[in-house]
Amino acid sequence: MRINNFIAFASAAVMVWGCKAGGDNPGREYAANMYHSVAYEPMSQVTDESAGTWVNSLDNGRGEYFNSNKYNPYRMNMREPAPNTVKRNAYGWLPYRNKRVGKDSVDIVTAGMKNPLDSTKEILAEGKVLYETYCKHCHGAKGEADGKVSDKYAGVANLKGDAYVAISEAHIFQVITHGAGLMGSHGSQVSPEDRWKIAKYVKALQKQK
Repeated sequence: MRINNFIAFASAAVMVWGCKAGGDNPGREYAANMYHSVAYEPMSQVTDESAGTWVNSLDNGRGEYFNSNKYNPYRMNMREPAPNTVKRNAYGWLPYRNKRVGKDSVDIVTAGMKNPLDSTKEILAEGKVLYETYCKHCHGAKGEADGKVSDKYAGVANLKGDAYVAISEAHIFQVITHGAGLMGSHGSQVSPEDRWKIAKYVKALQKQK
């Protein structure tokens, strides 16, 4: 009986000792392939193709822990973009890089820019909602500088005034992005697509009497 107890105790001790981890050794783990699934980590890879062979249940000739991209010069799974690549958004639009300029220079920096959105009922309806959310409190429901904020701060732009009726949608987009005069930048609050929708609605609003 004592011998059996000794054997059981020794076996347990060996198993516990075998589970000890240190350095690059993860020790012995139950269901190791659950802890170390083939997760393609972008910056940290296991480059040894034989790593984890003993737990691999697939007949693919490599270890369970191997997760490196051998076709990448840095062995990373995160591919580097091609040289001079410029990121586009979900709509395929290039980022807007024009900086804030003076009032007299807006039309110069936006020359040739066109609103990528069409003047559909849906776009105008969405533009109206956005205008009432971000613009109405200053410029007023009809764009006549009669919003509640204009009672506190003089100089809010009357969008139906002679100085603003002829401005382009790109001009409006630029001003929303970087601000102008008393108006601060809304580039961080309003997405590029929504800025174009607002610009589209403002031009429609200017035609209303």
